[in-house]
Amino acid sequence: MQRSQNSGHRSLARRHATHHVGAVRPAAAYRQRGNAKQQSTSCFTAPERWHDPQDIHEIRFIVKPAGARFRHPVTVAEVRQRLELLPEEFVDPIEVIQFSPMTNKRRLFPCYGMQWGENIYLYPMEESLVETYLRPPKPQQLVEAKMYGAVWSEQQGHYLLTWTEQAIKDFYLNNVLIHEIGHVLDQRNTNAEKREQYANWFATEFGYRASRGLR
Repeated sequence: MQRSQNSGHRSLARRHATHHVGAVRPAAAYRQRGNAKQQSTSCFTAPERWHDPQDIHEIRFIVKPAGARFRHPVTVAEVRQRLELLPEEFVDPIEVIQFSPMTNKRRLFPCYGMQWGENIYLYPMEESLVETYLRPPKPQQLVEAKMYGAVWSEQQGHYLLTWTEQAIKDFYLNNVLIHEIGHVLDQRNTNAEKREQYANWFATEFGYRASRGLR
């Protein structure tokens, strides 16, 4: 896949949530796995720095401050350890993994992770590990939360997704990261929907199932 086709293709569009007034995210940015069509209709852009390829034979890690009331749920060391469990041919194409900050723009169109060319960007999580939504979760979101140990609840008309420390690490290392690697490796599909289908399959097979010894 050429970079022009990858640019802005993928985000895990998700909530902006803390427990102070005005923190609940707008409905247009409701958490879902976004595709190019959804991103364009939401005026989503990928405000990221493009990292040009360098003649080195290892992944460059770039860590930026998460931002006030946010945190990076995994560390560079944890990501490295997870990559070591993957076949070498899955890891070789990756050039940069960046831990990106939460910005004002991403508060409107937040995401867990994004792939752009051979670069992968991982985004922060609320310090509280509680995400707040305006609408109830869809069946797919209930299933995903159960898979990784998060819990949905309702409180004063809002819908909360609560993670534990172990659950959020599991989700980032065995879903978000692996999903984005699937996008990096997908050299065949150009259709955004099919790219998402492939990345979802890849994350399930080489993330969730592999981490639980089910493959």
